[in-house]
Amino acid sequence: MQSQLRQLPSVDKLLQTDQLAPLTAIHGRALVVEAIRGELDQARRRIMAGEPAQSLDSLAEAALTRLSVEARPSLQPVINATGVIIHTNLGRALLSRRAQQAMQQAASAYSNLEYNLEAGDRGSRYAHAADLLCRLTGAEAAVVVNNNAGAVILTLTALARDKEVIISRSQLVEIGGGFRIPDIMAQSGARLVEVGTTNRTYLRDYEQAVDPDRTGLLLSVHHSNYQITGFTAQPTLAELAELARRCHLPLMEDLGSGTLLDTLPFGLAHEPTIQESLVAGVDLITASGDKLLGGPQAGLILGKAALIEQLKKHPLIRALRVDKITLAALQATLLAYLEGKATTEIPVWRMISTDITTLARRAQKWRRALLNIPQLAHLPLQVIESASTVGGGSLPGQTLPTRALALAVSSIDALAAQLRQSDPPIITRIDNERLLLDPRTVLPEQDKTLISALKHTLTNYEL
Repeated sequence: MQSQLRQLPSVDKLLQTDQLAPLTAIHGRALVVEAIRGELDQARRRIMAGEPAQSLDSLAEAALTRLSVEARPSLQPVINATGVIIHTNLGRALLSRRAQQAMQQAASAYSNLEYNLEAGDRGSRYAHAADLLCRLTGAEAAVVVNNNAGAVILTLTALARDKEVIISRSQLVEIGGGFRIPDIMAQSGARLVEVGTTNRTYLRDYEQAVDPDRTGLLLSVHHSNYQITGFTAQPTLAELAELARRCHLPLMEDLGSGTLLDTLPFGLAHEPTIQESLVAGVDLITASGDKLLGGPQAGLILGKAALIEQLKKHPLIRALRVDKITLAALQATLLAYLEGKATTEIPVWRMISTDITTLARRAQKWRRALLNIPQLAHLPLQVIESASTVGGGSLPGQTLPTRALALAVSSIDALAAQLRQSDPPIITRIDNERLLLDPRTVLPEQDKTLISALKHTLTNYEL
């Protein structure tokens, strides 16, 4: 054993090998040495377990493999073949090319982020998105923070700290990651007052709960990720707005998805728009930037100018402010709406509006490309009818018809796991004991990459 241990090369000797020597200039000496030491430690443990010492070349190759893994970013692109358009685990909304270019420009040069070019003095970072949001929705004013949860907690803290906030029991939602509206309200210092029941809440329930000395605002939360059906009742936003005016209270709505377009023409149920809520008389609306809006992660707050000004003066807004990269992407996304190009430029809306003929043609192209490989000609590949979903806590229960490439094999879970390890990783879904790849959420420019990765994985995997 001692003889075997003595055969192991030194760190310096491995550093001088043809495999590793060039990599010090690429990754730096420290990272290469760390990989070598890791492999030498492994080699010593194997020898202690009774295995023979590895050759110099074998150790160098092992260190090279270790280095390639350790130097690879953990955050990496994947191909989303699940059919879930706004996939929270996969980064939610994809950004348009215009937004990507705007982010690159903002990151690579100085900008007038907080500089007024006309006056030659300090400006406001919020103006770059606020003006567009107001033009698109008719809001008096707007401000942008880091995400919708931040928007909600800022609004409640600034307007209702140490006050009561009245909300229907049916709207005490839990969003992704276990965050609950009651918990967020508690952090803001507001006191929750629940009215009505799980399925039925009336305007009189709100009226009876209002106390002139204790009530801070009325809150409505859109059911963005669940449905309550059957024997139900809920006052309209217009009714709540009228009550809020009579009681001299602000009405706030957490709208969630932040859509500016009507979803009905795309074969989906109607999702309330920001514009509709403003017309109904809501004083402040909060929404996400990276859901149906199709932009970057951001929290949008729109509404009455006097209330927005209160938020902008609150100390918490600095902790929640967005950076130049986010503002650049958001501005570019909003410009697409302003120019009437949302359905052609913004990936979320392109995917929603893709017709079934296009989806079927792409799925068939994938199938033919795979079956043309002799080793894969036997595969039970079919193009089947299936359903895509919007996802991201939007339009619960709503689906879009699609055509998916289906593969039925006995080792379906293992194959899905193997595809997640491909380059790039391919994320699929399993339905009725079949592995499905949905073209709705695969970008057309990813088709060649997808087919190549599928060929490599399937030809090297025992089905």
